[in-house]
Amino acid sequence: MSRFILVTGAAGFIGFHTCQHLLSAGCTVIGLDNVNDYYDVRLKEARLQELQKHPSFRFVRCSLEDRPAIEKVFSQDRFDRVIHLGAQAGVRYSLTNPYSYIDSNLQGTMTILEGCRHQRVEHLVYASSSSVYGKNVKQPFSVDDSVDHPISLYAATKKANELMAHTYSHLYRLPTTGLRFFTVYGPWGRPDMALYKFTEAIFQGRPIDVYNHGKMSRDFTYVDDIVTAIIKVMDCIPESDPHWSAESPSPASSDAPYRVYNIGNHQPTELLRFIEVLEAEIGKKAIMNLLPMQPGDVPSTYADVEALQQAVGFAPSTPIEEGIRKFVAWYREYHQL
Repeated sequence: MSRFILVTGAAGFIGFHTCQHLLSAGCTVIGLDNVNDYYDVRLKEARLQELQKHPSFRFVRCSLEDRPAIEKVFSQDRFDRVIHLGAQAGVRYSLTNPYSYIDSNLQGTMTILEGCRHQRVEHLVYASSSSVYGKNVKQPFSVDDSVDHPISLYAATKKANELMAHTYSHLYRLPTTGLRFFTVYGPWGRPDMALYKFTEAIFQGRPIDVYNHGKMSRDFTYVDDIVTAIIKVMDCIPESDPHWSAESPSPASSDAPYRVYNIGNHQPTELLRFIEVLEAEIGKKAIMNLLPMQPGDVPSTYADVEALQQAVGFAPSTPIEEGIRKFVAWYREYHQL
């Protein structure tokens, strides 16, 4: 696979794993990230150190909303594909830092769309989120469902990214594919996410915060499955959907070269079961601080991945027992426990 690929958010959790996979497949990767301090910069720098061991990786440190810098990236190299994973992440953080989501997720996606348009990139694959389903209660969540009622600004910006991408697919025939990730976890994961926070607290003997008194379920999706889906979708370039109708329009496709897919494990796990597996792997019981539901949170997520399976013949399937075991092994090694 001799390709020249731009990956935004390269120092991030999913971006790092995506770059590793592409590099091992023989691609040349330009990784872009601003390495901000949303969480421990040392973890981001450690990921970058791993990537920079590979001679086919080149790193560009800049912010997505820095228009001159992004224009320079697109003027210096021609990309076969662009994988846009960079964003301000986190639902709860958006309650207290809303403008960072406007800067990174809206302005930042705009600069990438413009770069792809002017360079006539063959395919833009970008990260959306399961959070776009918001107030939806019909499960499993399907890409054919309306997602017009987000309940966090983070979710609203991800929905906006899908709308922006569709506009560029329609106006400029830029092929775009949005991927709605469902609760990704695994080695090198983010410290602000549940698995990392729970693991750290259990090892240190501190209580863990369990929201909605544990009555929550998530479609926990192992990071290797996410990356496999990204790589497969990358070469599944969308075309106009011949079955799409303006009279009864599906939100998942279009008469433009545009698609949206769910990437989830399609078998949600109760949060208390997830904690139970983690306790068994660490060999220590968790001290649970049971709390009410937090603003912006949803009680459960569950992905319908039929569209993904039909398109690329793949669906995530890693069981949480295997995924948590690999995460804890990495955590022990990384923190030298």
